[in-house]
Amino acid sequence: MSSQSLIDKQIALTQLKGVGPKLAQQFADWGILDLVNLLFHLPFRYEDRTRITPIAGLRPQQTYVVQGFVRSSQILFGKRRSLSVRIQDNSGSLGLRFYHFTAAQKKQFDNGAEIRCYGEVRRGAAGLEMYHPEYQLVTEDSDQIEQTLTPVYPATEGISQSRLRTMISQALEMLAADKFQLRELLPQSWLQEWQLPSLVQALQYLHQPPTEANLEQLDAGQHPCQKRLILEELLAHQLSMHRARLRVKQEKAVQLQFMGPSQQHIIDSLPFIPTDAQKRVVEEIQFDLNQPHPMLRLVQGDVGSGKTLVAALSAAPMVDAGFQVAIMAPTEILAEQHLLNFTQWFESIFEAENAGKKIAWLTGKVKG
Repeated sequence: MSSQSLIDKQIALTQLKGVGPKLAQQFADWGILDLVNLLFHLPFRYEDRTRITPIAGLRPQQTYVVQGFVRSSQILFGKRRSLSVRIQDNSGSLGLRFYHFTAAQKKQFDNGAEIRCYGEVRRGAAGLEMYHPEYQLVTEDSDQIEQTLTPVYPATEGISQSRLRTMISQALEMLAADKFQLRELLPQSWLQEWQLPSLVQALQYLHQPPTEANLEQLDAGQHPCQKRLILEELLAHQLSMHRARLRVKQEKAVQLQFMGPSQQHIIDSLPFIPTDAQKRVVEEIQFDLNQPHPMLRLVQGDVGSGKTLVAALSAAPMVDAGFQVAIMAPTEILAEQHLLNFTQWFESIFEAENAGKKIAWLTGKVKG
């Protein structure tokens, strides 16, 4: 859904603290052009970081938030250079290991520094460890534990999850402070009848779910906030298709008559009888092509359901009427298969007519 339908004026990402033109361009390359696009960059899963677990209670292959003081920090030179850190709380100690680190990171892990980190616990040579955990230094300004579930967003190259969360939190704060407003497109009666939240409520909830949120429901995409956005997206798609159909009906097209000799010849040459579904789809296409406006139709079917045959039967009357027909394929191999099929169906017809018609195979390799 475009930003223009939800807001009167676009608000640039550079309105957020710490976002300059270079970072804004990175987001623009991913299709995130403004704050509305950013708010619709939704999480695909969530993590519970609302509780600090004592180190003694950690178990391998589980994810935890732990907090402790740095007791040692050193660079190890083995098969791979790594930064090894050991933190300790009142119940025990835990190793942190980083294979990609900077001198500035090494300096952060001074003895006595208090660290809060989140990651998966693994069993290492020196006991339990976390590999490349997310971490932060604990200070008076940052000692508060997370109050909501932590969203995890689709990967954006070069942008950390922490940076994304900070930017989206700023956008939500601006929205809550009425720095900009999102237009509600669904009728209020619908929201009441189906007990759905408003657009703003849905976005706020999905980016910052409360600790009591049903994680299974969110992961399955079944939460009312998710259903509300899904409904709006499907409605927008259907309305845009309806508008496209109305626009197409204003255009002119040649009306084609059907069941010419080529179509019947193909049917007679088949070693089988077309299925009822194939016949029905061909009839629907025939009806569309007999209208005074262009056809707008998608034929969908499983592999082997007869889509190529349907295309051939639909193309035959156009060929009989003297028009060219293009059959496009995503790969050269599939195009070759179509060439063989269409040659088998049409070549004898063209030879009998002796009208100079032919089937050609055209790819990017063909010159002239």
